[in-house]
Amino acid sequence: MSEIPGKYLLFLGNERSRLEAKTACGILQWRPELCIGQLRLSADTVDLGLPDMTPAQAKAAGAGSIVIGIAPFGGGLAPEWIAPLVEALDAGLDIASGLHARLRDHPVLAAAAAAKGRALHDVRHADRAFSVASGRKRTGKRLLTVGTDCAIGKKYTALAIHRAMRERGMAASFRATGQTGILIAGGGIAIDATISDFAAGAAETLSPDNAPGHWDVIEGQGSLFQPAYAAVSLALLHGSQPDAIVVCHDPLRTHIDGYPDFPLPTIERCIEDNVRAAQLTNPAARVVGISLDTSAMNEDERAETIARMEARTGLPVIDPVATGAGAIVDALLADG
Repeated sequence: MSEIPGKYLLFLGNERSRLEAKTACGILQWRPELCIGQLRLSADTVDLGLPDMTPAQAKAAGAGSIVIGIAPFGGGLAPEWIAPLVEALDAGLDIASGLHARLRDHPVLAAAAAAKGRALHDVRHADRAFSVASGRKRTGKRLLTVGTDCAIGKKYTALAIHRAMRERGMAASFRATGQTGILIAGGGIAIDATISDFAAGAAETLSPDNAPGHWDVIEGQGSLFQPAYAAVSLALLHGSQPDAIVVCHDPLRTHIDGYPDFPLPTIERCIEDNVRAAQLTNPAARVVGISLDTSAMNEDERAETIARMEARTGLPVIDPVATGAGAIVDALLADG
């Protein structure tokens, strides 16, 4: 991925849901030093607490790029976005997007970028081809986050584990596999935009041979139990060859998001199926911890839920935001 310049003006359009604005929320959570302001198209648009700025104001304040911080269903460019995005190009900003729709394929944006000498960064789309997976065992260690569903904390968990590893002096790299993770990390591969035959090969490329004690912490995608997105999860399990797996779960969710006829699997079923799939390419793969989204709970409810899950599974249990990932990393260190 080419380097995205400067600090970011986060574009929120007319989005009212923080869940749909997860790209902007994730960048702000993990790279606040990059976020200089927000651009909203209406007063009832989600407010991230950043200064509201026009593109010209953001440029004057030091921004180098406007980042589309929304992940709408279908991943397209809304017609009402085009004028403010052209305004950003006119102000001297690049545009970065993690949408399925390519900025460079939109004739108005492409012409405006060419006229102003600005770049369009389609971070979801790789600028190289990948080989099919080899299945060859690689040196180094790998940890992959998986989930009982989509949008359940896989990225946040991987980032929290990476942070905890670095705090303990461990050699570790965060490997981004989705558009928000790429914008946070500054690089990576959007696995869900990779042709399916080459997705496991892309996962191999993302986590190459490394020093024996080095950990690649790989951001998971989708879920084996998601009717639409299970394929990308399986590709990551095979291509990443994880030594360690962390299962992410929302204890208050009852069914697959958007699919009310598909109940959420039990933790035990999720562990069993992910380990079985991962052991095709790494027979030593195992689950080393559970990550829960307890954001809707108070402190006492969180503590009780975590304690109950630890007793149920015999594994360290965390919330990546509320508790950090130290318990899982300490358990890895204790195991050698």
